[in-house]
Amino acid sequence: MTRRDFLAAAGVALQRAAPPPNLVIILCDDLGYGDLASYGGAHKTPNLDAFAREGMRFTHYISANPVCSPSRAALLTGRYPTRVGVPRVLGPLDATGLNLDETTLAQSLKTSKYKTACIGKWHLGRPTEYLPTNRGFDEYFGIPYSNDMTPRVLMRNLEVIEDETDVNLLTKRYTERAVDFIDRSKGEPFFLYLAHTMPHIPLGASPQFRGTSPLGLFGDVIRELDWSVGEIVKTLSRNGLEKNTLVLFTSDNGPWYQGSPGRLRGRKTSTFEGGVREPFLARLPGRIPAGKVCSSLVSALDFTPTFLKLSGELASGKPMDGIDIWPLLSGKQQSLDRDVLLYFDNVHLQCARWGRWKLHVSRYDRSYYSTVARDTRTNYPLVKPELYDVTLDVDEGCDVAADHPDIVSHMVARIEELLAGFPQAIQKAWVDTKARKNVETRSGARPRPGR
Repeated sequence: MTRRDFLAAAGVALQRAAPPPNLVIILCDDLGYGDLASYGGAHKTPNLDAFAREGMRFTHYISANPVCSPSRAALLTGRYPTRVGVPRVLGPLDATGLNLDETTLAQSLKTSKYKTACIGKWHLGRPTEYLPTNRGFDEYFGIPYSNDMTPRVLMRNLEVIEDETDVNLLTKRYTERAVDFIDRSKGEPFFLYLAHTMPHIPLGASPQFRGTSPLGLFGDVIRELDWSVGEIVKTLSRNGLEKNTLVLFTSDNGPWYQGSPGRLRGRKTSTFEGGVREPFLARLPGRIPAGKVCSSLVSALDFTPTFLKLSGELASGKPMDGIDIWPLLSGKQQSLDRDVLLYFDNVHLQCARWGRWKLHVSRYDRSYYSTVARDTRTNYPLVKPELYDVTLDVDEGCDVAADHPDIVSHMVARIEELLAGFPQAIQKAWVDTKARKNVETRSGARPRPGR
């Protein structure tokens, strides 16, 4: 064996001998791409600014769906929400949730002896069998759906401990609970899923932060979320866990009534980038290079396969739609080749993304958000698919399909191939969409220069 071979083998052996990392996901609700200072936002976020400097910041992370429940289903399974029974937002009275035959990230990590906790918003099914402690989490503390749904109960595991909880104290209480979990779990590998309720409306901030921002209550809320991240990082440092804990920070979808998508077009409920592209920060000192910015396309679908690879746990029998992005996180690669990603809203395919290219293939006849509107919208195919280079055209305003017919043809063909593997109801929705009368472009796209 040569010296080089010996050193390589020794490196592999040391890597295998290293304990599996602790895993922390901090997920905000309705935080926009332009809400953090590190993404050009007006709010002061010193802890998140430091987080970005000490880790990696992503500029093309998409949440897999423009609304709450589906995006969370994707994050915790690595599979499209239209595969796993959560194509739409779930309510307190829904009798279903994330399909019981799906394996969550928490369930997979339990087989690797991880201690697991879900703190905050769940929103993947209210009936007992769908709640976190029956889906792989050892403990749960939070509201089982959105804070604008009633009754706004607070739960500990399977027990309702408050019939109408105070939204002003949620961020503080969730953070205290998360800190306590880390303190109690430092002797074994753990997975913490901290799913903040904020800044989803109705907004709430604790007395410590209320009135501290010149940007109003929304600004107060962002400041408290920033404080919360700081508390998590400090707790990891105090327990000597910083260098063995991967922490990811992001949001489930774009901003709703308040908040900023930055320069991106669209907001929550829209499959324009402002509805699905989110801030995404990753931190693991010594293993994720500090101060790096990654422009490669990544998705919420990628969390589960990446975590399973790092923990040494094999994926469940069902195929993942996400990929392992550790080569990006570790700085070993600047980009990854990946398949076309699909953008759904409810059961309907709207767009597809392939690298820098985004193809719009259908659109609803109504785009504003209300229960009635979303129940009565009709999805129509576009007369001609619209192609945007979203690395240059951030507001998706200049359709360049005519300049790149090969890209359009490839993406259209791949859409059809991928959809053939989805549940029958999703395939039927696509067939029904294509059977409707085509509509002229509804995006207001500007003509290309010279036309």
